[in-house]
Amino acid sequence: MQNFKKTLTMAVAATTLVVAAPAIAQDTGAKIGFIGGFTGPIESLTPPIFAGAELVVKQVNEQGGILGGELSIISADGACDATAAAAAADRVINTENVVGVVGALCTGETIGAFNGSGLSGNVVFISPASSAPALTTLEDNDLVFRTTPSDALQGVKMADLLISKGVQDIAITYVNNDYGKGFADALTAAYTAAGGTVAANLAHEEGKADYRAELGNLVASQNLVVLAYANASGNTILRQAVESGNFTLYVGGDGMVGDDLLTGIDAASVEGMIATRAGAPAGDATTTYTDLATKAGIAADATYAPQAYDAAFLLALAIEKNGSTDREGLTGALREVASAPGEKVLPGEWEKAKALIAAGTDIDYEGAGGPLDFDEAGDVDGIIVELAVEGGSFVDKGVIE
Repeated sequence: MQNFKKTLTMAVAATTLVVAAPAIAQDTGAKIGFIGGFTGPIESLTPPIFAGAELVVKQVNEQGGILGGELSIISADGACDATAAAAAADRVINTENVVGVVGALCTGETIGAFNGSGLSGNVVFISPASSAPALTTLEDNDLVFRTTPSDALQGVKMADLLISKGVQDIAITYVNNDYGKGFADALTAAYTAAGGTVAANLAHEEGKADYRAELGNLVASQNLVVLAYANASGNTILRQAVESGNFTLYVGGDGMVGDDLLTGIDAASVEGMIATRAGAPAGDATTTYTDLATKAGIAADATYAPQAYDAAFLLALAIEKNGSTDREGLTGALREVASAPGEKVLPGEWEKAKALIAAGTDIDYEGAGGPLDFDEAGDVDGIIVELAVEGGSFVDKGVIE
């Protein structure tokens, strides 16, 4: 059984990207959608995520296309907001008639988009970034999947990391939505179970210019954990926390790992800031993706870019496996191409995958972000990595064991 998630608002813009491919008949090929926060609190994170999905489209078309034609992708702005995402989903699903959707990114955005048109349209969604535990219990008729692990894992790993560093007490402030609350709940449970003390735990509302009152209620610990978004409350809270002088250690979740987080902040004042996000295991799949992305001019390690690549590649594989642009049967095809048994297919190996599918051979896609064996809820296992601010930017410090 499955349940619900997040918060929402805004308007939507959609653009069409058709990556160059050999001339083909217009009644062949396939069209997929991408819904993400091109505006709003994660606007600095979204372009490289979309670029990961675009890279798949380019590779598919360079390696023979899909269903005898070209693959195209329609992007729409979900603004990290449920209302905007519902409008975006209506456009890509009901007007553009996409076969499936990569997205959305924020959890509430994904829920708003799916509940708006996805469920009624029988559309498969694969989110590369919706990490809130609430997605696990969404009532979705086995249509919603994600290629990133749940914050139920990230919260535990953040707790483990802090305890291993000798951090015995923390103050938490989280954005008041499914992402923030789910992450904070997971962190609190794991951290206290490990012997740590949560000295303060406070929700905050997005979009305020001043969080000094909230920060005043968090001074019971000098170790401040901010679970929010880099382009929005995360930046404002971090900047005002630094100005207050009341905190010595700063910690953030994946939503804080963005280029805009340190805007207006003296980088030296947050040197050593800790953050966590989904990572990828060492291996051929990760190395292959890194090489392909780098060659294409994409930041291979951008937050959720590998997971977006995997979501788009899996969606394309499932469409090819299903043998048509019909939405019916796509879930079953997706589960088949994502899991063992089957011959391994790595990132970029579209031509190989097509030949195997045509021959009736089972395939098992090994993702840029790791194995993608979906469980009953459409979730995957994964790994969480530590990052630290060094010299004004985030540096990957490795897997949190």
